Amino acid sequence: MTHPAPKFDVAVVGEIYVDHVFSGFATWPKPGEEVVTDAYVRAMGGGAAATACGLAKLGRSVALVGLVGADDHDWFATGLAQYGVAADGLVVGDGATGTTISVSTAVDRSFFTHIGVNHQIGALCAGAGLAVLTQASHVHFAMPLPRDVADAVLPVLAAAGITTSLDMGYQPVWLADPANLPTLAAIDHLLPNEKEAELLCGSADPAAFFAHAAAVPLRHPMLKLGIRGAAAIEHGRVIRVAPPSVDAVDATGAGDAFDAGFIDALLDGGDAATRLQRGCITGALSTRQPGALAAIPDRLELWSTHDRTY
Repeated sequence: MTHPAPKFDVAVVGEIYVDHVFSGFATWPKPGEEVVTDAYVRAMGGGAAATACGLAKLGRSVALVGLVGADDHDWFATGLAQYGVAADGLVVGDGATGTTISVSTAVDRSFFTHIGVNHQIGALCAGAGLAVLTQASHVHFAMPLPRDVADAVLPVLAAAGITTSLDMGYQPVWLADPANLPTLAAIDHLLPNEKEAELLCGSADPAAFFAHAAAVPLRHPMLKLGIRGAAAIEHGRVIRVAPPSVDAVDATGAGDAFDAGFIDALLDGGDAATRLQRGCITGALSTRQPGALAAIPDRLELWSTHDRTY
């Protein structure tokens, strides 16, 4: 069966937020204490927006699929256009835009979140949003993909020859539910970090995760290791990649920026080591300024860093 040429390199679908990012703290406050910073930004947030903008800065044609409140639609559409991301799948939901308060030091971060219209993302994926997803060469899910939505969407994408990746985020209930194992097995590239992998396999040991990945089975097992880089299994052997050295300011969105580099390499046909290298570079460089988007590298910076590091 012949399929039409894709309109986009990547369609990214997931939860969208207005981020209020506070950074520059040396330590976390104890209960009842207050710490003060001058470092604050208001920005487009959520893993979907961060990964979409990261891919667009790397030169990919990208569409974002998600929901916002009516008051914020034009603000998001304008912001996405500045990065070169198409707002074809940006839909006004019934309610307020999701909101996240991010508080971070140079090495860690915590989030306080109001979900808002993101409750409707599953219905969007399986409904009107599917028309946008099927116009891409690759679809990245930046969300905990509900099982019924996976059943409705993943076979359609597979039949069209569209590859997929999933970064579900820190979702303890979703990760612990065995009903989602078929989804993990059907996704081409699962992109967990250490905390998420521990929820999946019950151990903080990467070896235990890779053993669990073989049992699921995951198609291309990999693991984000934060400041230690990333690891993957390819052809039966473990591949480890270290990130470049940077002066980290804010880790918000680093995992989502990693996803952008990883997918960019995947679209180039890169092997596991190449995908990890590119993900480590984009993830590390994204931490140099506050917020998830300010320091995402473009293609020139990606390659210059790659040549210095690897």
